Formats: sequence, C-alpha cells, structure tokens
Amino acid sequence: MPDPPRAPRLLDQLRQQIRYRHYSLRTEQCYVQWVRRFIRFHGMRHPRDLGGADVSRFLSHLANEGRVAPSTHKQALCAVLFLYKQVLGVDLPWMQEIGRPAVRVRIPVVLSRDETARLLAALEGHHALIARLLYGSGLRLLECLRLRVKDLDFDRGLIVVREGKGGKDRVVMLPQSLRDDLLAQLADSRRLWQLDRSQRVAGVWLPEALARKFPRAGESWAWHWVWPAPALAVDPRSGIRRRHHLFEQTVGRALARAVARAGIAKKVTAHTLRHSFATHLLESGVDIRRVQELLGHSDVSTTMIYTHVLSSSAAGLPSPLDRLPPAPAGATALPPLAA
Repeated sequence: MPDPPRAPRLLDQLRQQIRYRHYSLRTEQCYVQWVRRFIRFHGMRHPRDLGGADVSRFLSHLANEGRVAPSTHKQALCAVLFLYKQVLGVDLPWMQEIGRPAVRVRIPVVLSRDETARLLAALEGHHALIARLLYGSGLRLLECLRLRVKDLDFDRGLIVVREGKGGKDRVVMLPQSLRDDLLAQLADSRRLWQLDRSQRVAGVWLPEALARKFPRAGESWAWHWVWPAPALAVDPRSGIRRRHHLFEQTVGRALARAVARAGIAKKVTAHTLRHSFATHLLESGVDIRRVQELLGHSDVSTTMIYTHVLSSSAAGLPSPLDRLPPAPAGATALPPLAA
C-alpha cells in the first residue's frame, strides 16, 4: 500500500497562499525570508507553538539589536501576521494588539533642473534612455523595465503602465523628444525577439491568467519587452529558461557612476528621477490632481509631499539673517579661534 502523501512544509504552504492571492515574486521572497528568520530566532520551534509575546520579542530584537528602519520593522510584522492568519488559520486578539512602528514622513530627494540635465548627460546607451524616460514620464524603475512593445502608443504620445504598484493601470505621457530613441530601442529589441523565435526559446513571462488563455501570446512581438535582457535566464517560479527584461540593479549601478561623474552631492536613485518629475511639474503650475494621476497615487496626500520642496515654500523665503543691517563701523571683531 503506497504511503500517504506528505503534507507540504510550512514555507511551501506560505508560498502557496501568497501565490493564491497573486502577490508579486518580490513579496513572496520577502515574506519567506522574514518567516524563516522568525523561526530561527525562536530556535526552530513551530510558529503554532508560539504566541503574541514571542512575536513581540522578535520585533523588539529587530528594532533594538538589529536597528532596522520602521519600514523594515513593518514589513517583518506583515510577513509574520500573514503566516498566522492565512497559513495557520490563527486570528487571535494579540494579533491586533502588537504595536506598529510609527510611519515617518521623509522629504524626498529632488534634483534641480540643472542637476537633472547634468545627470542625464553623464549616462550612456540604453541606461541614458531609461533615465530620460523615468524623468520624462514619472515611471517607477520596474514599471519602466516591464514595459511591453504594445504599451507604447506613438500616435497618441502615451505610455500605458500595466499592473503598477497596487496592481493598478494608468496612462502617462510619452515624451516626444524620446520618440526616435525609443523606436531605435524597439529595433534592437526586435532583433533579440527574432533570435529567440529562430532558436525556439520560450516566450516572455505573462501573467498567469493570460498565459493560460493565450499560451502563444508570450512569443508574439506585441508582448515582448521594450528592454530585454541580453542573456536568457531561468524563471524562478516555473523553472523555464526564457528572456526577461533588464535587471534593475544594472540601472542602479549606471546611475551611481553617472552621479559621480556629474559631481552631484546627493543620494540619487532611479526613484529620485520620479520625485524630480513630480516636483518640476508642480513648479511649472500643473494641478496637483493631474500630477497625482500621472504618479498613480491613490490619495492626493501622498502627492502633497512634493509641495514641501517647491520654491513657494522655505526655498523662496528670505532668511532674517539676510535682512540684518550691516555692522556699524569700528565694531569690535571676534578674536580668532585658538590654534
């Protein structure tokens, strides 16, 4: 008589529940990492044998010994609570009583128009085009790298962003100054697409429902990446060897080198270009509701953060120091500091 099938391991159950809810691969990897750390922190005890005090002790360890940021603290809490509620089926009062870290509102790093021009001029190749599109359309980096050929509407000057943050679609402008460069990029992408078709490489990744309904769509030109990776790679979920889009870390490294060449003394990431896009639009007099729509923010309060760096706030006000009268003639100067 065959042995009964073994129950899936806890982390496999966690992955199943995450995929059932169509969470992203990044969320899956993040939750699995935090749950694994939670279990190891408690000496490999099963989470079912632990309670609210144990969860709080783990989070306190992260905050006090690990000195993690509040966002990281919140991320770990969400992962552990997902494990208890969705995988173990536990929904007890202590889950609501665990303290949440306070959300800190940070003023975003924004480049001036001169700094933006210097940074873009210091980039080369497709990294320069990607950075220009990030600044010119306000895209997030992954939204940009995940663009498909069909998402570029040259006739209407629009880009359709599919499955952005929160699973939302939106439409942004396609800068006319990038039209020729984008067409040249599509020509490069098409050469890789034709190579893959001639070598019978599996089509690009598609959302699960589309892949089932249109199994050959991933091989079509319309669904191909605007920025395909130069080499094939194995899909981490399906194990299929196919062509993915450019790796986001390559863009980050290119930006870091360009920041140094441009002599910009600010912490600049790809997201800084999105911040600069929003701030410069508001400076130009564009209504904040339109900027909110372009950025894909659910609430205008999120967009309001950019008003803190506009010229109409502290940057445009004279300091009282600048209005002091000049020192009277013959005033005693301060003695020099001791060596």
